[in-house]
Amino acid sequence: MPVNPKRPRPKTAQQRMSARRERLRAQGLRPVQHWVPDLRNPRVRAAIRREAALLSKHPDNAAIDDWIEAAYDPSDWS
Repeated sequence: MPVNPKRPRPKTAQQRMSARRERLRAQGLRPVQHWVPDLRNPRVRAAIRREAALLSKHPDNAAIDDWIEAAYDPSDWS
C-alpha cells in the first residue's frame, strides 16, 4: 500500500507522549511522580483501619482536636 505523500504518517504512542512532554516543559512544567496508598488493596485498608483505631484511643485526642479546630482557617483554602 503506497503512502500518501500529503498526509504525515501517524505517530507512535511514544512519539505522541514525547511531544506532549516537550510541550508541557515549554510551558514551564516538569513531571512529578506521586505514590499514594492503594485503597483497592484489602491489606492497605485494614492497616488504615487499625491505625485509625489506635489514633482514636490516644489519651490527648480531645485536646488535639480542640487545637486543630482553633488553629485552622478554612477561608484561606480558596
